[in-house]
Amino acid sequence: MKFAISKKTFMSGEKILITGAFGQIGTVLTQELIKIYGYDNVLATDYIEDKLHNSLYEQLDILDLDRFEYIIDKYKITQIYHMAALLSAKGESNPQLTWDVNLNAYLAILELARKKEIKRIFFPSSIAVFGATTPQYETPQDCPLVPTTVYGISKVAGELWSNYYFEKYRLDVRSIRYPGIIGYQSLPGGGTTDYAVDIFHQAITKGQYECFLAENTMLPMMYMEDAIRATIELMMAPIERIRIRYGYNLAEMSFTPAQIFEEIKKHIPGLTIEYNPDFRQAIADSWTKSIDDSRAKLDWGWKANYSLETMVVDMLVHLKEKYGDKSIY
Repeated sequence: MKFAISKKTFMSGEKILITGAFGQIGTVLTQELIKIYGYDNVLATDYIEDKLHNSLYEQLDILDLDRFEYIIDKYKITQIYHMAALLSAKGESNPQLTWDVNLNAYLAILELARKKEIKRIFFPSSIAVFGATTPQYETPQDCPLVPTTVYGISKVAGELWSNYYFEKYRLDVRSIRYPGIIGYQSLPGGGTTDYAVDIFHQAITKGQYECFLAENTMLPMMYMEDAIRATIELMMAPIERIRIRYGYNLAEMSFTPAQIFEEIKKHIPGLTIEYNPDFRQAIADSWTKSIDDSRAKLDWGWKANYSLETMVVDMLVHLKEKYGDKSIY
């Protein structure tokens, strides 16, 4: 990955902690941060006890703040990438737990970061903050946020708390509103946009896919490589260039299930699809269709690298290698 900001900018003396390091984004982010800061300076944490990992690792339930504080002190942490969360579809099955994990734990982490004088925090927001009151095309940076899921509600509250801790305590919190993230490195994690990951796995191993969204459901998406690059470039940017603390809009491409199916079918001609929308359809219908990310471009130089066509090619190359003999592609 190529970064707009020099990797040397914040390398000296930094100790990075990642929560949710075994999640869809956290898995890739951890390895990229190790390349930049070095193995001994990046600590992966997650609630999983026995998963294999290629990094320094501590088991951590983010609701256990005593252990969180102990780990910060033990490793002399200077930056936190707080990636742990329950996603939109899973979140609806247990709203109270989702609120505890996504918001109450984050608020406690902000207070812990203030107390420990952590230099910088990354908070991942999402297009789930948007709702029926949001302009659905070219959604502007500032607009009404009335989400319909507990996941989206928790992200709106997290954005506001991030801004509050910066304004009141000058805690350097930085945030991105991620679109749906597509990557070959991990399996879907329970989000409404995850059909756009699962379709690749099913296409390359079975040649057929059953989609839980309707064929013309347009949603904003982003390839994993660009999502990771954007995250790190934002965190490396000089503080004077960060003018929004409640979640930068970020965009790369928007497409429907029918459009990504047709693009994959160019490479796997026998691929078939069936559309059987479930409860996730209502969630997707409440979200924006395309996003205006001009503020991210202006403030810290964000620029997307992938199109639907180039992303599909790259995904299929990597998944063919991953599945080997199990691949029909």
